[in-house]
Amino acid sequence: MNPLAAIGHVVLVLCETVGEFVLFAVQAIAGGLRGPFYPRQMLRQMLEIGYYSLPVVGLTAIFTGMVLALQSYTGFSRFEAGNAIPTIVVLSMTRELGPVLAGLMVAGRVGAAMAAELGTMRVTEQIDALTTLSTDPLRYLVFPRLLAGLLMLPLLVLVADIIGVMGGYLVSTYKLGFGPVEYINRTLQYLETQDVVSGLVKAAVFGFIVALMGCFQGYHSKGGAQGVGAATTKAVVSASILILTANYVVTELFFSR
Repeated sequence: MNPLAAIGHVVLVLCETVGEFVLFAVQAIAGGLRGPFYPRQMLRQMLEIGYYSLPVVGLTAIFTGMVLALQSYTGFSRFEAGNAIPTIVVLSMTRELGPVLAGLMVAGRVGAAMAAELGTMRVTEQIDALTTLSTDPLRYLVFPRLLAGLLMLPLLVLVADIIGVMGGYLVSTYKLGFGPVEYINRTLQYLETQDVVSGLVKAAVFGFIVALMGCFQGYHSKGGAQGVGAATTKAVVSASILILTANYVVTELFFSR
């Protein structure tokens, strides 16, 4: 019942967990870079993470842009600053909402699927069979997913940014009385390269986190169907928490000046 012992136990467990994550990622990346490569696996994961996630990410982005325009107009019109709505929409989407919402949506869709797939392979001993056949499971199963997450989420976020800005444009021009040319000019007036780049860097980090959490939890699942379900839940929850944490860290690196 010593409180210091309890705190120390929590710290040790946290350090052990972080160490397992880092070691797992390093082993997968090092093994994957050494080859052999599996282009069909990589292409399959890129399609799964990128192309098949477009509908949910696109719907999330367009309605976020529309709501953001409406809420901004409601608040800023009180201070006669309604002309700032295009700037607010584009900066919010490119810097924060696009990467974070896309990361969370992909974590719920793809992270859970990765954990369930690898977890099922683990409990049915398919991963052990790969090892028996002299195929490195980390190289064959994990590395393509990490690479696909790292590459495809920035593309998803770029599309989400465009769709979100389009949602704000539609609401502003058809409901709030903005002129189309005026809205576009004000959107581009204060948008800088750093705003877009910071969002894409965040997306790459989030994609790697989603793939890493899904693969780690699924790869180490145990206990049959119940263990696979627990691994799926842990993958989504841990990826979501790490996305929000990494969001602050990357924002601090880009905009701390």
